[in-house]
Amino acid sequence: MSGVIDTINQRYRKKAVVDVKSGDTVRVHQKIREGNKERVQIFQGLVIRTDKKGSHTSRITVRRISSGVGVEKSFLLHSPLVVQVEVTKRSRVRRNYLSYMRTRTGKAARLSAIDFDRDAVNAVHDEVAEAEEAKLKEEKAKEAAAKAEEKAKEEAENEAKVTAALAARGDGETPADEAGSDSKEAKS
Repeated sequence: MSGVIDTINQRYRKKAVVDVKSGDTVRVHQKIREGNKERVQIFQGLVIRTDKKGSHTSRITVRRISSGVGVEKSFLLHSPLVVQVEVTKRSRVRRNYLSYMRTRTGKAARLSAIDFDRDAVNAVHDEVAEAEEAKLKEEKAKEAAAKAEEKAKEEAENEAKVTAALAARGDGETPADEAGSDSKEAKS
């Protein structure tokens, strides 16, 4: 029975995720769907908790101060809605759960940074996530092209209406021809 559960869990895991630890400052790129539109929102903050690192339900809790109010969000690392997790700063901490950071503000909330290879930590290539981002960009480009085509079509229809109105007027002259005839009369 556990073998069946493991195979199902493996199917929903991402091939690779960033090694995030408590005390890291991260930027989490998350897909947000509003109606029929989809966009990527970035949430940057301090990782105050990591749960179940080896599991497909591994979770991080990220905290930030927004307009003077502490905001915490939990992200499932293997969720298809989490596009990318980027570690921007790594700090030295001795605990996994940094609950004491909730009461600290200002200088008391500082953590001592340590040097780390940012490129090596963040270099995780998930083909599925990259394909999803490329798909979103392609959809946006198609929408922009469709709007441009629709606008060009509308302008062509308006131009045809103007030409039809001038022809119905009976002059048979276009506005450009009228301007040219006015300049000829001025010369004579």
